[in-house]
Amino acid sequence: MGSTAVEQDGLVIPIINFSDFLSGSPESKAATAKAILTAFRTSGFLYLSHTPIPPDLLTSVFVNSASFFDHGEDFKKKYLWTTPDANRGYSAPGREKVTQLTKPDEVESLREKVPDLKESFEIGREDEPGHPNCWPELAGFREVMTEFHRRCHELNVEVMRAIAVGMGLGEGFFDGFVDRGDNTLRLLHYPAVGKERFVDARPVEGTVVVNAGDLLARWANDGLKSTIHRVVEPPPPKEEGGSEEVKEYPARYSVAYFCNPNFDSFIEAIPGTYGGEKGEKKYKGIYSGEYLVQRLSATY
Repeated sequence: MGSTAVEQDGLVIPIINFSDFLSGSPESKAATAKAILTAFRTSGFLYLSHTPIPPDLLTSVFVNSASFFDHGEDFKKKYLWTTPDANRGYSAPGREKVTQLTKPDEVESLREKVPDLKESFEIGREDEPGHPNCWPELAGFREVMTEFHRRCHELNVEVMRAIAVGMGLGEGFFDGFVDRGDNTLRLLHYPAVGKERFVDARPVEGTVVVNAGDLLARWANDGLKSTIHRVVEPPPPKEEGGSEEVKEYPARYSVAYFCNPNFDSFIEAIPGTYGGEKGEKKYKGIYSGEYLVQRLSATY
């Protein structure tokens, strides 16, 4: 059914063949769902192989992403990110500060001392009232990103179905929470930086890295793990003609797809994740959209 991509410092991140859930026997489907749930309960991460996302589409996404970021600042600033409610458009290096802090003054102080060096471009679903996407004037960009967003949403629905099966909730438990696709496609460009690391979750060709986010962990009453993580650069090449490593990582492009429950969904502890030996509900209920705006307001 799968293998292990990472096994380091007690952290195990599996590679799971998702076709076993999508088109396998009932036994394979159940086993795959259990493996996914186990990964989310332990490391909070997994790699999915054999997903329905076409490789040529993914290639086109990276090509178009690089085309956008390779333009000058005057071009990119035509499409600036504006508000947490919209969460669409371009963010220049240093604009966002990813942190566990929540107080605006503390975040701003940290941003000034240690700014995030990445630049990003956010894309939401096309039909959200009042929040159109900021499409750059690049041939084919909109069509490629719209199709990729749709495909990722379809994968999101299937992953949530696998989680539901693993939790014994019934495969369609989350369908009404995630059918709208209130998700964000994020294109990222990281400049060259110096070397430093956490545990490496190295890219595995033909796979998608999936992690349980904070809201999913909250939804599961902390029965699933949202692991603190960050993006670092791949190992640099050796100096030509020698054995010394280059002291700087090269620039890198990355693509992330942030999955959210429908913004008008009220999120509270899932039945079966509290009560008795499992204890009480750890969090008050909150609307998905409200939660997202709170988190974005703390980082921008």
